[in-house]
Amino acid sequence: MTMTAFRDGFSLILRNFSVPSCLVAAAFVLTLTASVNAYVIAQTQPQSDFAREVLPILSNSCQRCHGAEVQMGELRMDSREALLRGGISGPAIVPGNGQGSLVVRRLFGLDDKPRMPLQGPPLTAEQAKAVQLWIDSGAPWPEGVSPAATPPAKHWAYIKPVRPEAPRVRNRQWVRNPIDAFVLAKLEKEGLSPSPEAPRETLIRRASLDLIGLPPALKEIDSFLADRSPDAYEKLVDRLLAAPHFGERWARPWLDLARYGDTNGHEKDLRRSIWKYRDWVIDSFNKDIGFDRFTIEQIAGDMLPNPTLEQRIATGFHRNTLFNEEAGVDPEEDLWHNVVDRVGTTATVWLGTTLACSQCHDHKYDPFTQRDFYRLFAFFSNSEYSVKGEPGGSSTRFIEPVLELPTPEQAARRAAVLPEVSQLKDTLKRWTPELRADQVQWERRVGESQADWTILRPERVASTGGSSLEVLPDSSVLAGGQNPLADDYILEARTQSQGITGLRLEVLPHQRLPKGGPGRDPHGNFILNSIRVEVAPAEHSDRWETVRFREAGADDFYKEFMTDLDPRNLLKTESQGWGIDVSKEEQRLSRQLVLAPEQPFGFAGGTRMRITLRHHSADGRQGLGCFRLW
Repeated sequence: MTMTAFRDGFSLILRNFSVPSCLVAAAFVLTLTASVNAYVIAQTQPQSDFAREVLPILSNSCQRCHGAEVQMGELRMDSREALLRGGISGPAIVPGNGQGSLVVRRLFGLDDKPRMPLQGPPLTAEQAKAVQLWIDSGAPWPEGVSPAATPPAKHWAYIKPVRPEAPRVRNRQWVRNPIDAFVLAKLEKEGLSPSPEAPRETLIRRASLDLIGLPPALKEIDSFLADRSPDAYEKLVDRLLAAPHFGERWARPWLDLARYGDTNGHEKDLRRSIWKYRDWVIDSFNKDIGFDRFTIEQIAGDMLPNPTLEQRIATGFHRNTLFNEEAGVDPEEDLWHNVVDRVGTTATVWLGTTLACSQCHDHKYDPFTQRDFYRLFAFFSNSEYSVKGEPGGSSTRFIEPVLELPTPEQAARRAAVLPEVSQLKDTLKRWTPELRADQVQWERRVGESQADWTILRPERVASTGGSSLEVLPDSSVLAGGQNPLADDYILEARTQSQGITGLRLEVLPHQRLPKGGPGRDPHGNFILNSIRVEVAPAEHSDRWETVRFREAGADDFYKEFMTDLDPRNLLKTESQGWGIDVSKEEQRLSRQLVLAPEQPFGFAGGTRMRITLRHHSADGRQGLGCFRLW
């Protein structure tokens, strides 16, 4: 449709109807569609429409018990030959004699027999009569028609539209274009007359709301009322069509069809960056690009010869599927659901049909087979993707390719710094005498610092929750026995060190722990909610003092979404504590936590230490499995 025809159509609607404009537009479209369809159908459809009236009855009401899979009474009703052959009671139909046919008599419940269908609601009188009239007309069953595939030639939706002649009307002076004739013919048939032309204030409001989705400003109303030129309305519509809001208003229903969203949906519903596709749709409406180009670039813009960046952005139509990022989701399964969605959405938007039915079986009323569905599925399944995480892990999902869309300024800046980045990378990869010397010194310092740490071998261990704690030969402690919801490990040890500036907790994997540990939960995880350190002189073990810490650090901790098990939590009075997630590790590794005290501690003559490790997580049963203190 050209912009001129579009403008003329709105002119007709908005000038001559007084009901709300959205209802007028809907009535206009429905009236026009019904008029054209009625004309086309009347010229092409046979008087007895087997495909539309009879076949759905046989498929929905009869073939559950008398079809390809089940034949009660040895009767099949999925072909004319099968109906003529009949079952135990004889032929099911007698062409030309509907009333005498067994099918009709059973549908009406005659001959003291149960009314069919047995396992469903009875047919209406109109439906049963349609079957009888079909048999009376000879029971024609066109070649190629089956319950799974209705030939397109027998349904008006698959008939090529032809331009009908405009109907004759009595009030020909009212008609300004051929569309008017169809509308007026319907009004005259119903004994109605067109409404008078709407006032200009109403007209500009309707035009503005319909074309740009916004009411007119007061100055725009005043300007339109003051314009008494013959083409004032045409200029108004041209101005609205040229407004940037036109694309925004008309992009909305298309973005609904494309299932556009700024988040991924499902449980986490995190944000996604696909707004550039939204802007592409808006710009396409504002630029008035042809529907052929609008279609091709969204379906396969990236497959065009030398595709532009804008054409690749257009394929964002296919990227609007939901993404399920809930913990435990299988990414391959989620990918399958997304491809199914792309097949169904593409067919719905551009074919105007529910191809999704063919996901499970050949379409009953359209010429689509299950094979057709999965051939299209295979096409969409060729897209590249990678999997983040592992199946069964938290937030495991597939990641599709993304487009980098820098602004012109960003692109120019990046082009300027890329040579410098490349030069720096080459420098970092190049060994120099100075670098080798620094490497040797760093390794020596690391070795020397390790000598500053001393293993603390516990003299006494206890559990408040009932766990069994075993001190191993390497001075590590292994937890076993029952795994309580909450537990405190209490360890006592003695050291001769003074000026102690750090406490290190080493959490170790062990074969006797679930999946190798290092924690006690079923996945080998742990959460340490707090750690308390008390010290006393060796000769006065009843004079306990609490050591306060100023800093805490660890080589790993769990952080995702709303959960943050940072080791610095241990410095707080109440916190979630320090914890790790090792569920994705094939080979279990040790973890280390280091605490730095506010002041060095330790007594001359020896120090007794009492260390309490508290495990009180909300989920429970997440204590340390094997650990060692330094």
